[in-house]
Amino acid sequence: MPKRKPEVTLRTAGGILYKATRRKVKNLNIRVHPDGTVAVSIPFRSSWEEADRFVLRHRDWVQEAQRDLADREARTYWRPLPEKDVALAHFAAMSDKVYPAFAEVLGGQKPILKVRSMTSRWGVCTPGKRQITLALELYNMPEAAQIYVVVHEYCHFLVLDHSPKFWAEVEKILPDWKARRELLK
Repeated sequence: MPKRKPEVTLRTAGGILYKATRRKVKNLNIRVHPDGTVAVSIPFRSSWEEADRFVLRHRDWVQEAQRDLADREARTYWRPLPEKDVALAHFAAMSDKVYPAFAEVLGGQKPILKVRSMTSRWGVCTPGKRQITLALELYNMPEAAQIYVVVHEYCHFLVLDHSPKFWAEVEKILPDWKARRELLK
């Protein structure tokens, strides 16, 4: 039996513009992408009108998700970023508060702290160089999230990977690390 190709169309339901894709799925699914666009996957057996009704039933959820995304974007991405030296001083003060918990494993020497623009990570730890690099963009995130990233990177001096042992180390210092991490999303 030949494989059916997905069918794609743009539709509007209840004032919501969405991209509908008829494909091999069991149920109707709706997603709001980070840019606020809406996508609906529908089974081959379903009609476009069923997709419209599905979007109408989920209209409040879609609009709330789009508002949340717009609010988050306004809070973070549209604020101007500081100069790197300003961000470095800010993160250094934060690092100084975290360092005592790691002083022994670091042999009493603070790690080198750097700041650079990064698009896919909030921080990077390079244990071999005894270095932590933080994203300049982290500066515009809530302070609770910033501290989480600093602690996260410090914990890589103890455990290199993201194994359960690593997360146990993070939890020793920040029992609420999961909530803090959510602030970054």
